[in-house]
Amino acid sequence: MYECPNCGGNLKFDIPSQQLKCAYCLTTHDPYDITKTQDADESSDFDVTIFTCPQCGGEILSTDTSAAEFCSFCGASTILDSRISKEKRPTHIIPFKQTKEACKQAYIARIKHAPFAPDELKDKEYIDGFRGIYMPYWAYNITQKGPVSLKGEKTYRKGDYVYTDHYNLEGGLDACYYDLSYDASSSFSDDISQRIAPFYVKDSKKFTPSYLSGFYADTADVDSCLYEKDALKLANTTSYNKIKRTPEFSGVTFSGKNNDFYTTMTLHTYSETPERVLYPVWFMSYRKNGRVAYATVNGQNCKVAADIPVDIKKYTLGTLWLAIPIFVLLNFFFTIRPGVLLTCSCFLAIASLIVYAWEIMDIYHKDHRTDDRGYLSRRPHKSSAPDDKKTTASLTALMKSGSADGQRKAPGFIFSLAAVLVCICVWIINPVSDLWYYVGTVISFIGILLTIVVVIQKYNVLATQKLPQFERHGGDDGAK
Repeated sequence: MYECPNCGGNLKFDIPSQQLKCAYCLTTHDPYDITKTQDADESSDFDVTIFTCPQCGGEILSTDTSAAEFCSFCGASTILDSRISKEKRPTHIIPFKQTKEACKQAYIARIKHAPFAPDELKDKEYIDGFRGIYMPYWAYNITQKGPVSLKGEKTYRKGDYVYTDHYNLEGGLDACYYDLSYDASSSFSDDISQRIAPFYVKDSKKFTPSYLSGFYADTADVDSCLYEKDALKLANTTSYNKIKRTPEFSGVTFSGKNNDFYTTMTLHTYSETPERVLYPVWFMSYRKNGRVAYATVNGQNCKVAADIPVDIKKYTLGTLWLAIPIFVLLNFFFTIRPGVLLTCSCFLAIASLIVYAWEIMDIYHKDHRTDDRGYLSRRPHKSSAPDDKKTTASLTALMKSGSADGQRKAPGFIFSLAAVLVCICVWIINPVSDLWYYVGTVISFIGILLTIVVVIQKYNVLATQKLPQFERHGGDDGAK
């Protein structure tokens, strides 16, 4: 807690004024002028209170003394256990630029484009639950300076002959890439961090703990070397493409070894020691049926990334209202033979089977976070590369169980599979009466509709996350 020099009240960071503001006397103060005694020496650490969720183990940092009323990661409404800890001091911070009200308006504008979203996601009380959290990132500074020699060739045709000219392209390169940022928290999904990017470093300030007053922060627990190759590759690709677009090299095809190491050496690419930085995110979670949906808003530019499930009742009513006029129009203007109708229903059934299988694979990868390198890096005792046999077994079990939570249910594909079998049986029997084709078509469409309901349920699983189970106790890089 930062005390007001005038009245002793609690100072919190005020977004509109970008100053610390007293809640009682309303005076404002420069964040760099207000420091706690133990922070005044600008040491490499700073004191924080860590709130630990007793349900999922999620940890958020705070410089205030008030307890958090709910967990931002799992949505549990509880008083979180707390302890005092020292955390590594970031070098820079981008203070919140967008107020909570602006964040709410951005989210409301986003949710308006989701007519089938559950009513709970549009409830004012739920929307008011946004919390400001500073998320940790690693910022890489890349330099490229020195003489560059590249090989190139230009091919052209004259008459019956094809000529190839070879070139040695030489010059000097002096390029810098500052603050190439990558998510440093294993709890913050790489997918979400990418969806709310970019953050513009022009607003970054030298870090002082007083900026955190009134907000929370997540711990940085991902090793700094994890994304270094990505930053080097990004710098190499950008510079390489820039060189290719030079007018003097027009029409020239670059040759040589096509690998990251060769490009790094050729362009003299060097990565300086990465810096710890904090970026502002408005964060909210929605918990239901053992799953959690996240809504995140970039605290600098109000870019929204939200997990939005579908209300099955709303979707069913909406599609019925749409299907009735389409059916009437088709009935008036088109005549479809029974055999063609049955064939169409069979293809639709096969398509629903493919969609179902596709969703099952996506659910597996999302729940196991196979693409989240930050999360996988925090599990050194387990291989980050998926085992093909275990993956196949898990997918098969998921297909058979029909449920991501392991409960035994009828597999969703059985309805469309039955629809396909009915169609095949009618074709084999080849009855004379058209009635059998219509009956087969009706049965097929019923199976398709039931599968579509299951597909929507699976989509809701994809639109949410597993309840997080944290295996860390704060800190990063093994720092004590």
